[in-house]
Amino acid sequence: MNFKNNQVSLSLIDLKDQTFRITTETGIDDILDSIKNVGLINPPILIKKKSKYTIICGFRRIAACRILGLLNIEAKIPVSNANELDCLKFAIIDNSLQRPLNLIEQSRALFMLSGFFKDITSLADAASSLGLPRNPSLVKKIINICHLPSLIQNCILSNIISLSMAVELGKLEKNAEITFTEIFNDLKLGLNKQRELMTLINEISLRENIPVMKVIQESDFQEILQNDEIDRTKKTEKLRFYLKKRRYPSITRAEQKFEELVRKLKLGNNMKLIPPKNFEGNTFIIKLHFNNLKDLQDHADTLKEILQNSTFRKQVSGVGDQEKLPTPDA
Repeated sequence: MNFKNNQVSLSLIDLKDQTFRITTETGIDDILDSIKNVGLINPPILIKKKSKYTIICGFRRIAACRILGLLNIEAKIPVSNANELDCLKFAIIDNSLQRPLNLIEQSRALFMLSGFFKDITSLADAASSLGLPRNPSLVKKIINICHLPSLIQNCILSNIISLSMAVELGKLEKNAEITFTEIFNDLKLGLNKQRELMTLINEISLRENIPVMKVIQESDFQEILQNDEIDRTKKTEKLRFYLKKRRYPSITRAEQKFEELVRKLKLGNNMKLIPPKNFEGNTFIIKLHFNNLKDLQDHADTLKEILQNSTFRKQVSGVGDQEKLPTPDA
């Protein structure tokens, strides 16, 4: 498409029309300095709609020119009639040439493009020619991110929420996605901890047949969450323990009994007793660290004492009888 450069009055540009806005950037200090010192090097692209102009690309440049008090600016105007898809492509290319598009910008671009293609494969093919992801499954994940609440989008931009977690948040019941995001943000949780908390809460919801928000709003959970006397790390551990105890009561009881047993056995730093995973099965592991034969002999003496410990013998013989791990819908 060919363009001609015209002088356009800023008063004729429709600032409310955000049809082709891709960028999430709002700051214009860098552009202000550039225009003030060397002028508008890269004119924005505009399209005439009746008596006004719609911005195809150059939202921040135009905002900077208004702040600088300019009355007219140079702009690129399509010589022939440009359809909406052509305009959108120019908007995407103009933004991607300045810097790599972030996840929200990719989502905006893909969503706008999706209105012109019948299936995800055709959309992905068209997107790849504009520098966007071409994998259809990835496009499918990204495309609706731009419709998530602004808090989640901001957390995505600040790398608190990943793409995979954003997809999971988008599946939640109304208001739950915001609440989870607030928890993740306040506690500064990494992806693994985010997944663990979300999984435990979702499974409790299914197991007890109650809404996810009811699990989060219950007093025990909120008491931990709102306790300002403990730091984020301690708060996270307390929440995990509370949720695990509620989700897996029999395993939590077994863990507590085992920890008490280990304390009574006084194994020291160089011997570690490891129970079966989830206390299912009968295989225990003992790890020994020694530097010489005397250390090894001391371990042997400790093992003899352990074998004579009635509490230990009872715990080992009863492990296989632990209640089976319940399924989420149990």
